[in-house]
Amino acid sequence: MIGRLNHVAIAVPDLEAAAAQYRDTLGAEVGAPQDELDHGVTVVFITLPNTKIELLYPLGDASPIRGFLEKNPAGGIHHICYEVDDILAARDRLKADGARVLGDGEPRIGAHGKPVLFLHPKDFNGCLIELEEV
Repeated sequence: MIGRLNHVAIAVPDLEAAAAQYRDTLGAEVGAPQDELDHGVTVVFITLPNTKIELLYPLGDASPIRGFLEKNPAGGIHHICYEVDDILAARDRLKADGARVLGDGEPRIGAHGKPVLFLHPKDFNGCLIELEEV
């Protein structure tokens, strides 16, 4: 059901410093910051030959990333994202198998302009999973 690894998301306490580190120290291709109001984050994508890194920074007081950074002040891996061909079919299959879909269970448009869903980390070995339809 799952396809390629789309990205690994890292919550960071300083978006500019993290982007500069990937660009200047590691020599990676770093995109411009994007505010994602519906998700409460500002993101920067780092393009690698085989996948992407998504840097996450809180946008607004209700941002889910704010709480993550309060528990992990240095930042850290927040989630991993896998590609799926049909997000609704994937959701239905996962729910039938007992997996919990976060939010209202309906896909929302993610940072790439495509439908996404998040799966509860307690159902996946402590890892928050994002599915993105491609």
